[in-house]
Order: sequence, then structure tokens, then C-alpha cells
Amino acid sequence: MADLKAFAEQLVNLTVKEVNELAQILKDEYGIEPAAAAVAVAGPAAGADAPAAEEKSTFDVILKEAGGQKLAVVKLVKDLTGLGLKEAKDLVDGAPKELKAGVAKDEAEALKKQLEEAGAVVEIK
Repeated sequence: MADLKAFAEQLVNLTVKEVNELAQILKDEYGIEPAAAAVAVAGPAAGADAPAAEEKSTFDVILKEAGGQKLAVVKLVKDLTGLGLKEAKDLVDGAPKELKAGVAKDEAEALKKQLEEAGAVVEIK
């Protein structure tokens, strides 16, 4: 069993070049097609990286409530979204509402900070 674990460890740690060389050897000497070999060899490595790939890359900025400085929040929402004054007011009055969707984490954090400084309650999802 320990030998199989060591072998599995070696397979997981192969470089792309080594995987390609292994695929060629399996094809030439054993008649195994490279696509099947590449999937079999690369499978565990892809599984090991899967949690990192699931990290969220886009975020939604949700205006939970306007807070005590509603006028300042309406003006800021107008500036941040490009909406007209009436549309910005309607968005703030309808809170909780999605302010921006699918933005990068840095942009979402910056929007949240600005809105909170104006008195709003903001959530990032």
C-alpha cells in the first residue's frame, strides 16, 4: 500500500512536460492513447487544485439600507451607477437592492467603503 501511495504522489507531482512524455511512452510501448493517459495522469492533479479554482472572482454589491444620511447615499449611488437622480432615489428607497453585480473584489470593497462612509449599510455577496 505504501508503494502505491508513493507512486500516486509521484503522478500528482508530474510537470506538464513529464505528463506528455509519459503519454508518449504509454502510446508507443503499451498502445494506450495519449488522451486517456493524460486524463488518467492529470485527473488527481486537477482534483487537488479544485478548491482554489472554486474561489469566487466576481461579487455583487447589495445596498441593505440608506442609513441616516439618505440624501448623501442617493447622490453617491447616482454617481457610482450613472443612474439619473430619480432612478438612484428609487433604488435607495427600495433597499435592500443590488447596486452592482459581477464586479471584481477590489471594486466591490471600494464601493462598499464609499457607501458606508456616506452612511449606508452595504453587503457584498
